[in-house]
Amino acid sequence: MEKFGILLLAILAVAIYSCSDQKDDITKHRVIVSTDIGGTDPDDYQSIIHLFMYADLFEIEGLISSPYGPGRKSHILNMIDLYAKDLPKMSKYSADFPAPEDLRSVTKQGAIEAAPFKGWKTTTEGSEWIIQAANKQSDNPLWILVWGGLEDLAQALHDEPEIAEKIRVYWIGGPNKKWSVNSYTYIAENHPDIWMIEANATYRGWFLDDNSPEELSNDNFYENFIKGYGEMGVDFKNHYGGSIKMGDTPSLAYLMHGEAEDPTSESWGGSFVKIGHSTKDLFERNTSASDTITVYSIIEWYFEGPEIDIPLDSACFKAEILGQKWPGYYVGSGKYGIRYSSKKPETGSYKFSSNIPGFTEQSGQYTSVNPWPGLQKDHDIVLGDQWYGDDPGPGHFIGEQQGAQTVAKWRREFLNDWAIRWEWLR
Repeated sequence: MEKFGILLLAILAVAIYSCSDQKDDITKHRVIVSTDIGGTDPDDYQSIIHLFMYADLFEIEGLISSPYGPGRKSHILNMIDLYAKDLPKMSKYSADFPAPEDLRSVTKQGAIEAAPFKGWKTTTEGSEWIIQAANKQSDNPLWILVWGGLEDLAQALHDEPEIAEKIRVYWIGGPNKKWSVNSYTYIAENHPDIWMIEANATYRGWFLDDNSPEELSNDNFYENFIKGYGEMGVDFKNHYGGSIKMGDTPSLAYLMHGEAEDPTSESWGGSFVKIGHSTKDLFERNTSASDTITVYSIIEWYFEGPEIDIPLDSACFKAEILGQKWPGYYVGSGKYGIRYSSKKPETGSYKFSSNIPGFTEQSGQYTSVNPWPGLQKDHDIVLGDQWYGDDPGPGHFIGEQQGAQTVAKWRREFLNDWAIRWEWLR
């Protein structure tokens, strides 16, 4: 253990020299982070701690609270309070950390609910902030790192489509895609030329640690390196008991190490391939387990029902899929529709029900399989040449997680780098 501590101090000394020697030559990336912190998954707390510990490397131009779940702007502000308490220690090593009041001033409330079937709904403080930041005079693009739903990005693109050419998007999809499938569909269909990294499984390489060095494993990293250092270190223990998940962090790590404008190159946040199309499977009938779709595909079910006098795009029936509930929508002329996206290869069951008189309950199954997006089909959405997805190469899978190895291969490097920063908070 003594030898390990000496090695860490040596690395720290080199890192301090290296950072101070090079920082004047580095152009900082302009970044907005859209996070569902406080929502259904506590890993965003871990990721925002990581973000704040590296905040000196970026121009943080926005922190937006986004769907899905009960997360609100106040959850971000609470984390900034912890950052403020740790800032004096970190500032000894870098003078470039932003002031807490500057972070608070760019923290905005985004959409609270998922978008309806059309994919957009109402302008929010968050969507307006995206537009304002994108239109800022700068020689550098605005990077939007989306850790939750796409609602605010979709709304911003709907309200001012011209911003599409000024932004770069790295989206942590997968489970977020099923909650944000309507906004995703709107963006893909109406802004196919946007610069987008859609990471549906690559990000999992951050926490799939079967081949990790023991001292860097998810369960051991806290006791070996974080150790409750600083206010943020104490708080880190409150989420997953301190075990590392941080599924959103690859979006930031992508900008920390690698060639950001070339997603096909190697980086701490993964490497990706141009995909050309986004898979969409459309059914006007109930499906069964023999109906095979591509994992992460947009699944659209349409069916006939009572013709009713309610506004189009009204949520009017309930979908239960794998124990979770979604709204379904009236699309007009007695027709009903719903979208879904599976977060992993699986056989799932669904049931659609409503208290509308004459509404017939629907039920069925589907089977989703790797790889994504697969071969192009009739209903797929054709994308431009700047949309990237998980690398389907067989050597880049970890189990069933496509592309995850392109992040996991850097585990020793990015965690050792982070360990140095925890020493700053000792």
